[in-house]
Amino acid sequence: MIAIYPGSFDPITLGHLDIIQRASRLFEQVIVAVLRNPNKTPLFSVQQRLEQIRLSTRHLPNVEADSFDGLTVNYVQMRQAQVLLRGLRAVSDFEIELQMAHTNKTLSTQIETVFLATSNEYSFLSSSVVKEIARFGGSVDHLVPPHVALEIYQCYNHNSPMLNPITTETITPLKTIPKDREA
Repeated sequence: MIAIYPGSFDPITLGHLDIIQRASRLFEQVIVAVLRNPNKTPLFSVQQRLEQIRLSTRHLPNVEADSFDGLTVNYVQMRQAQVLLRGLRAVSDFEIELQMAHTNKTLSTQIETVFLATSNEYSFLSSSVVKEIARFGGSVDHLVPPHVALEIYQCYNHNSPMLNPITTETITPLKTIPKDREA
């Protein structure tokens, strides 16, 4: 059985890889499909994202990286897949994903959506969070594969991971003003 795992993967995170690795044990073939979304301004080109995915999953022989545009259902049918794979981090993801699954079912009754709950350690993680941390100079080494972290640092002109220094301003405490005694 072939499963398609669609997304922007800009960049691929350890959370994505967790879902991919677990799916690779459940399905004959897993196709990680990078969606070309004209409504988003990506950090990495589609080709860069595909290469990041390929390097990150090279140890999984039944995982392939590909790209597409248009309706996901059409891509799933073109690849003769039976399953659309989605990861869930929180209840808010479930609401959106369930709506999408029902919509996809109206477009093709042959495709089943399978949800995998993300592992606890990645329940907060998204590509957007990774980019925001990196943009402000924080380390993303614990959130993405090493080769992806390096590319992210290069995008934000950081030579190496660095801690985001927090600067604070010292505020002099107000002096207490003695109250006049009433006579």
